[in-house]
Amino acid sequence: MNSNLQDYSHKRFNILTGEWVLVSPHRTKRPWQGQQEELMTDLRPTHDVNCYLCSGNTRANGEQNPDYQDIFIFENDFASLQCDTPDFKVHEGLLKAESETGICKVICFSSDHSMSLADMKVSAIEKVVTAWQREYLSLGQRNDINYVQIFENKGSIMGCSNPHPHGQIWAQLTLPNEVLKKGLQQKNYYDKKQSSLLGDYLSQELELGERILFENDSFVILVPFWAVWPFETMIVPKKHLKNIAELTTEESKAFAEAISVITKAYDKLFKTSFPYSSGIHQAPTNYQDHSHWHWHMSFYPPLLRSATVKKFMVGYELFGTPQRDISPEKATEMIKSFIA
Repeated sequence: MNSNLQDYSHKRFNILTGEWVLVSPHRTKRPWQGQQEELMTDLRPTHDVNCYLCSGNTRANGEQNPDYQDIFIFENDFASLQCDTPDFKVHEGLLKAESETGICKVICFSSDHSMSLADMKVSAIEKVVTAWQREYLSLGQRNDINYVQIFENKGSIMGCSNPHPHGQIWAQLTLPNEVLKKGLQQKNYYDKKQSSLLGDYLSQELELGERILFENDSFVILVPFWAVWPFETMIVPKKHLKNIAELTTEESKAFAEAISVITKAYDKLFKTSFPYSSGIHQAPTNYQDHSHWHWHMSFYPPLLRSATVKKFMVGYELFGTPQRDISPEKATEMIKSFIA
């Protein structure tokens, strides 16, 4: 790879969104006089009587959780999307609004309050994958659902209001912004090449080997060439699959292994329970042809220099273009050193 990419400011193109990111590798040499915080040790009990997600406890709406052991899924008591929203539109000059409907669910990964995905066995994560597949299929079959977004916010600095191991599933009538952008980029490429944009990108990355963190028979973990967040990573299936429901049993296990590998490496990087937002982007469920879609899972961690120094999207990034200092290649080196 061109050595200038490690020494001089430049911008990189995100093939999945059609947007650019500014990279400033020379800035890693500057002295840090920004925010410093005391590292908090995160020791939690296996069961917390005050946690509304622990088995047997009562949630904020008065409902009691079952005595579950592995997976527990329920509709969010404070959902951002409502399924009973009336159909309406507002088109008044330049003022435009439309009603949106959907369902928001919470998925508890384990009954053990002290756990995270990084602490769970691959076999336990595989049960989470199976639950994701089941929810994608069942929600996607509804006529009022055209997209199913599976994601996890880990850590209080990511806005997670409860440390119990859990994620969320939002299913809605229309397609979110990021999905529209990624769908368009992949379709344009597929129409021209008759091949998967992400599949062809993966082949190039595997040949170069510079940003590859891990691979098994079915998946590759890499730092994207265009990564915005300092330690952003992506899990990509080697086969051109449109959604997670197309995974075989063996592929689901391989996916669970990949999740285990990257979350464990994150925790070792700064010796802390590594915060992040992760999400799966996959084909919409609107019964249209989505042959161009190649599903993938992204991790967006906010940490920059240590367990207490965070990356903020401010100033130029809010008004111009996202920017990063640590190059994706340097981030690859740092993360890979903690992958067995």
